[in-house]
Amino acid sequence: MFKIKLSQTTPNPLQLSLECVPGELHALVGPSGSGKTTALRTIAGLNNAETGKIECGGEIWFEANEVKGITTSLSPAQRSCGFLFQQYALFPHLSALENVCIPLYNSVADLTERKVQAQRWLNRMGIGDLAIRMPNQLSGGQQQRVALARALARSPKILLLDEPFSAVDAPTRQGLYKTLAELRKDLNIPILLVTHDLREADLLADRITVIDQGVGLQTARPQVLFERPRNSRVAELVGINNKFEGVFTEGKLTWSGCNQIFNVVDKGKIPPHTPVAWVIPADGISLDATPSKTAIEAKVEHISSLGQIAVIQLRTLAGNHVITWEASAAEVKRLSLEAGNKSYIEIDGGKIHIMPLRPINDPRRFSN
Repeated sequence: MFKIKLSQTTPNPLQLSLECVPGELHALVGPSGSGKTTALRTIAGLNNAETGKIECGGEIWFEANEVKGITTSLSPAQRSCGFLFQQYALFPHLSALENVCIPLYNSVADLTERKVQAQRWLNRMGIGDLAIRMPNQLSGGQQQRVALARALARSPKILLLDEPFSAVDAPTRQGLYKTLAELRKDLNIPILLVTHDLREADLLADRITVIDQGVGLQTARPQVLFERPRNSRVAELVGINNKFEGVFTEGKLTWSGCNQIFNVVDKGKIPPHTPVAWVIPADGISLDATPSKTAIEAKVEHISSLGQIAVIQLRTLAGNHVITWEASAAEVKRLSLEAGNKSYIEIDGGKIHIMPLRPINDPRRFSN
């Protein structure tokens, strides 16, 4: 089990708490400068937080409080941590095999045995035949595999991945995804992945923590995060298209500028007449060619066809709200959807998720 609870105000603010069990891949996502890499560097011991605790496999790596200051802080070499950097960080004057040997110097005295173990890791990465090549003789994907072999050669208790796939092309990235998935089964250690790519986090992670301005806003499984963000800032950061504002009173949600009233269930935490943000997942929206009592009249503004899938942008006549909807090419044809045509939107109130509406500089946006 890996646990951290960190707090610092300078030079890079950080307020983060999370856990990651062996075999789990936990992704940290957020905008550039949000504190994702700072979190990894703090875990690895490359910098310290002002207060908090880092614990891995029952061993305390770092502990500090406001009264006593830092009481425990293991050096990076003392922390059983594999760190894979975004830009590989291979030594250019050493071969692939020699790069992987580096973390074995402190634990394996015999040179021959070091080379045997390093070769074993290169074989595991599928690049055993490239052992004598220098980094400049390797492709980006091959360099990343060497770097991953080096990070794992010391048998770490946790693996830290800092944007490991951002510098390679799509086919290479898919191959690295497969390698990582296979390694997860065998290694059974916590893995923390920093990524700016939400699709990547959704694909690979068991849980995701959203970070903004150094603060962990929400930790959840991908499906929960994308369907039930904690607040409007989280919804914005995870790229939810259909996010709106309204007023919530005792199970009734009114939509700003629209006569429609939705019956919505909440946990009883929101006072009456409270302005809220709300989101609706794709399966909570449907379109019809004919009006009904509950339908919202809208105009089709734009249709983007992506193979057999079309992304339709509609604007409601009341309230001037933009709704994005995805459908098959057959559905577009059935509904006679064309730019400029009218359509009628049905929204399932039972699938609406309401959230506090907080400005970016309001610290209450971090709460439920």
